[in-house]
Amino acid sequence: MAVTLHLSVDWINCKAHGICYELFPERISPDDWGYPMIDDRPIPPELEGHARRAAEACPTLALLVRLERAAGA
Repeated sequence: MAVTLHLSVDWINCKAHGICYELFPERISPDDWGYPMIDDRPIPPELEGHARRAAEACPTLALLVRLERAAGA
């Protein structure tokens, strides 16, 4: 069973502090109001540390790292 790492945002808790896209610009960018826009592609192994660091740095714990079963798995 193939499993991939993805990021998501808990929109209720997100307060647009901007730390996530400062720490992980490879996959997160700000929208016009400063809220994170997440690239939905799976996080490759070489970027997993960056993704986890950005999630851990979120002051409202709104950035989530989740495992997802790959399609067809």
